[in-house]
Amino acid sequence: MISRRGFLGLLLVAGCGVEVSGERLASGLPLPPKFARPLVLPKTAQPTSPGRYVVTQRPARMEIIPGTTTEIWGYDGTWPGPTFDLRRGEAAVVTIRNELTVPTSTHLHGGVTPADSDGYPTDLVVGSVRPQHAHGGYTLHDRTKDYVYPLDQPAATLWYHDHRMDFTGPQVYKGLAGFFLIRDDEEEKLGLPAGDRELPLMICDRSFEADGSFGYPALDPTLLLRHGVRPEFMEGVVGDVVLVNGVPWPYREVEAVRYRLRLLNASNARRYRLALRPGGSFTQIGSDQGLLERPLTRDTITIAPGERYDVIVDFADYPVGSHVTLTDLLGGDVMRFTVTRKARDDSRVPARLTNPQPVDDPVARRTFDFRVDDGAWTINGNPYLPGRSVAAPRLGTTEIWRFASDFHHPVHVHLGRFKVLGREEQGWKDTVDVRPYETVEVAVRFDGYRGRYMMHCHNLEHEDMAMMADFDVV
Repeated sequence: MISRRGFLGLLLVAGCGVEVSGERLASGLPLPPKFARPLVLPKTAQPTSPGRYVVTQRPARMEIIPGTTTEIWGYDGTWPGPTFDLRRGEAAVVTIRNELTVPTSTHLHGGVTPADSDGYPTDLVVGSVRPQHAHGGYTLHDRTKDYVYPLDQPAATLWYHDHRMDFTGPQVYKGLAGFFLIRDDEEEKLGLPAGDRELPLMICDRSFEADGSFGYPALDPTLLLRHGVRPEFMEGVVGDVVLVNGVPWPYREVEAVRYRLRLLNASNARRYRLALRPGGSFTQIGSDQGLLERPLTRDTITIAPGERYDVIVDFADYPVGSHVTLTDLLGGDVMRFTVTRKARDDSRVPARLTNPQPVDDPVARRTFDFRVDDGAWTINGNPYLPGRSVAAPRLGTTEIWRFASDFHHPVHVHLGRFKVLGREEQGWKDTVDVRPYETVEVAVRFDGYRGRYMMHCHNLEHEDMAMMADFDVV
């Protein structure tokens, strides 16, 4: 049930425009200094044979807070996991091998993926311990599962992460997340910044115990039996350390040229309002599902959990020697760029990025109400029940889905891509931040595959506490 503090926070949101998305969890050790460690880029996934990859989920130890080590659960033992850098239409088969003590289900967030490879929450790869579940209808794979990704979709910044029933929040918090980039000829012809001038930035927050381990208020630290968090964190878990690619408040040396920043909010509950200090703007070129039709200039970017923004920052606008801080106007600094020298820049940002893709006439309208109901996070008054379908959209059609909310709920629709109607968001998306007491309409297009998919709140604590619903593409 929403706490008294959370309820008062909602009143502040409604009355003063203050954004509240969860409860902050204080670390048990001194916080590290800002801008003391360099940004690290994730390694690139390498195929074992053409079109085939094997990734092992396993524990490992990282020095995240200086002087301590933290056990992470990582794809190939790294956090973020390896970046998949693939091309449109070149199908990939990714074998996930689980060497953890908990089951997992891997979801390609934003992927046009067959239903049996979508990471349905009860379709589990079992590690060294078989689970004891309260829900029926589980499909269990012993140690490995092949996920098939046709990649028949435009170039975009996607990501992959754990999607296990009831335990997505703590398992992503422990490190089960990584980038998945799709490229195509259309994007490459544009001349955008590339190579070392393209930076994938996974932004998230964490808290730490005194021994350096992740601090997470799970009711069951083993993550095997009882799901959920302590009642005061029901609104969502917010950490006090901001990390970019697993490094707390890093710095990056850049040349005085354009850089492409692929921004991903991989936090459990925290949203960011990003800005550049001492000033400057972002040129947005893409959203969740790929390129915009035309570039947009933005002074700030508000990014909710699960969302991606593809932006250009021109560091030629700053004198050599400048420090440019990517800051969060809702909560403090994120990282710092230092402009080191002038350099040749052959990149460009064309006035036209991609051809218009109009929204088809809708064939149906549906309303989905996201709110706390009788102490539970629900959709249309119902907590999640696997297999209970709330809609049956037809493949190849467009529908208007209306999302209503009592809190901040970043709503993610699997398989479907949509355009937000009546708000400033541009381009095709798969996640939309529905603000408290707001109603948002989206035009959702269902292409790809028939089968059972989901929508849910991407506040991972809300998701784990049943704010999900199935729909069947028919």
